[in-house]
Amino acid sequence: MISRILSILLVLTLAACGNSGGKPPAAPGVLFAANFRDADPVDFSNPRPGRFPVHGIDAARFQTSINWNSARANGVNFAFLKATEGGDLLDPAFKDHWQGAGRAAVVRGAYHFYYFCTSPEVQAQWFIRNVPRSRGTLPPVLDMEWNPFSPTCAKVRPPAAEVQRQMRVWLRIVEAHYGQRPIIYTTPRFYEENNLKSFHGYEYWLRSTAKTPREAYPGEGWTFWQYSATGLIPGIQGEVDLNAFSGSREVWNTWLARRAQ
Repeated sequence: MISRILSILLVLTLAACGNSGGKPPAAPGVLFAANFRDADPVDFSNPRPGRFPVHGIDAARFQTSINWNSARANGVNFAFLKATEGGDLLDPAFKDHWQGAGRAAVVRGAYHFYYFCTSPEVQAQWFIRNVPRSRGTLPPVLDMEWNPFSPTCAKVRPPAAEVQRQMRVWLRIVEAHYGQRPIIYTTPRFYEENNLKSFHGYEYWLRSTAKTPREAYPGEGWTFWQYSATGLIPGIQGEVDLNAFSGSREVWNTWLARRAQ
């Protein structure tokens, strides 16, 4: 009886962690249609997110329970996972999310939330220290947005030229280590205030949850579009950010073969 109780407790513990240890729902590379809902849907003009066939999520400590096998079977084909902030903060869920996504054969990548009160060199090395250089992963991501919550960094807002200089330092160091050119994530306000329309040579992952990227970032190309912060997906407890890849399934496979490490 005691051994049976212990076995049940072990199962419940694993379920609570959300990282299913079973076999993935399909071999790596198989794509699933998005079975997503939205707690606060937006009626986008053309193009609508549903026009794009390849969808995924980004996740951080706020996603406390993810069954990655279930999430993948319901259309989470890729996941960007928050790894680090500034020069000394590691997202407490990163390792679990990284391992769980990997076991489910979800194509995964990591992102760094930038702070303007720490040098780009220190931040790049902190990211490198904590994010594995794993085969088949997405390019690293530099998350550039104003930080209103930090008690020390919230009011540190350099001019656009200095912002771009710091970005290039971080990007060069990280690219040299991982052998992949990073992707830049940003918001409409940050993009506009720091003249990122002039920042060339990198792919963009654009946040736009009220308008299409075409409307929010006129003339800018994008590879990933974060179109919702209130997504609902079987296998994920609570709300999660939803993202779309800009091309067809065939373009995704080609892009991934070229860009994955």
